[in-house]
Amino acid sequence: MGKRGRAPRRRTHPALIGGVVAVVVGGAGFAAYSIYGATADEDTTGGGTAKTLKAGPVTAAEVRATTVGFLTAWQGGNAAKAAAYTDDAAAAQAALTGFHKNAHIGDVTLTRGEASGATVTFKVSGTVSYKGKSKPLAYDSRLTVVRRAKDGKALVGWQPSVVHPDLKQGDTLVTGVAGDPPVKALDRDGAELTEAKYPSLGTVLDGLRAKYGKKAGGRAGIELRVVRGHSADASQTNDGSGKSEESDDETPDKTLLTLSDGTPGTLKTTLSATAQAAAEREVGERKGASIVVMKPSTGEILAAANSSHGFNTALQGSLAPGSTMKIVTASMLLEKALASVDKPHPCPKYASYGGWKFQNVEKFEIKNGTFRSSFAASCNTAFITQAEKLDDDDLTKQAQQVFGLGLNNWSIGVSSFDGAVPVQSNAQMAASLIGQGGVRMNPLNVASIISTAKTGVFRQPYLVSPDVDDRTLAKAARKLDASAQTQLHELLNYTATSGSAAEAMAGVGSDIGGKTGSAEVDGQTKPNGWFTAWRGDLAAAAVVQQGGRGGKSTGPLVAAVLKAAS
Repeated sequence: MGKRGRAPRRRTHPALIGGVVAVVVGGAGFAAYSIYGATADEDTTGGGTAKTLKAGPVTAAEVRATTVGFLTAWQGGNAAKAAAYTDDAAAAQAALTGFHKNAHIGDVTLTRGEASGATVTFKVSGTVSYKGKSKPLAYDSRLTVVRRAKDGKALVGWQPSVVHPDLKQGDTLVTGVAGDPPVKALDRDGAELTEAKYPSLGTVLDGLRAKYGKKAGGRAGIELRVVRGHSADASQTNDGSGKSEESDDETPDKTLLTLSDGTPGTLKTTLSATAQAAAEREVGERKGASIVVMKPSTGEILAAANSSHGFNTALQGSLAPGSTMKIVTASMLLEKALASVDKPHPCPKYASYGGWKFQNVEKFEIKNGTFRSSFAASCNTAFITQAEKLDDDDLTKQAQQVFGLGLNNWSIGVSSFDGAVPVQSNAQMAASLIGQGGVRMNPLNVASIISTAKTGVFRQPYLVSPDVDDRTLAKAARKLDASAQTQLHELLNYTATSGSAAEAMAGVGSDIGGKTGSAEVDGQTKPNGWFTAWRGDLAAAAVVQQGGRGGKSTGPLVAAVLKAAS
């Protein structure tokens, strides 16, 4: 192999012919680096040898050699050779073969960027050509070099995202006539909604195209797309998992490049450009923030925004909702006469159930308090003390029968997660009363919860009218008991004017209600902050992940959007 102290030799290769340009390193022509005296023409396959088993982190030299070998082979159109530089040759070869044959990408140049430890960024540029149409393509990607345990070889840790950052397991790049015609999505007043103007709507617009592209009367164009590896099983269950009939746990296909424009169909939505702009602005000022705004009287969704524009947490997230779940729990206690607004109600520092000891934030207690004071202060133990009087399935039934949650039947117009309130027992049942345990929600679900609390009737949220495609919206089995609804409305109003939500809601208006929440998450230094509120016929719910207590971290977000939305 040569001596370790020896300086690496460099050999400059001329540009390859046949529509493939040599790999560029650091802005200059590609140089093949020798590793411990080996030249690039020798089969280092990532810098190791068959005779020596290496261990420990990969070295900078190994990262460089593996990256150069992989990118050179890929650029040269040799999928098999490039795949041999990865730790999953079969998957890599299939993806890299498809890059040329299915995506029709040629004239490829791969430019290696800076390495950060074992991770290397690189630029991809080329030309997408299909049936006489062609356009240039350029994007950034990255790879990470790992050491294979069985022989110590340094190899590219294979992920589909190496080929393109939007690719996930099972996805493919395809160029051709798009499966779904484009849609021109309009807000409730006829203003066009675009991803360029409203970045959070990217996945929503993709979803609308997938569901309504053909119904809207458009004509497909020629595009380079990420075609998702959809699961064939989209069956529904009623186990409280919350997966809707539209959601299959999938992300819509994504257009990366348009070679020939199709003719878009026109689709009107319930979204409000004013509310969406306010939501985009506010989440953009926070990390890990997501919000949904809707009309309690109809269920129409006015805005959905996320500070991160990949996964749509606002509509599809699955997070513990913390104390915002106490809205559902309180409605149940009120209906069962286990609580009443101004009757005495315990709020001790601690309460135990099922072997767990629960406490309030900063271990506060309310002596000689009422349910009003406990709810407004978001007292955990006020709810835990009632666990012994409940059956294991009481909360699940309340969530499903009154609030329409966890029945897997919402049809909002795009994929959504409809909440999950599974039947639990012992300590987990008690934890679910305060929005922990197995309870899972997203801002859409929590906005729906407070909307139901305000009106007493569950109205399934939606962002495309059912009149467009004659679909049936989900309904709850029953209304909230009138007396319980009146008391719950009073509790939420009091919390927004005199309780834990009052600081954030100051100046929002007179017809208001709200609830704060925070949810502990394993591995996080701060809890997720939740806040939900209404103002007139507007309701909103938001989460700031790792934001801390909801009144401080998330309340100002919700209040600002409620003020700005029309």
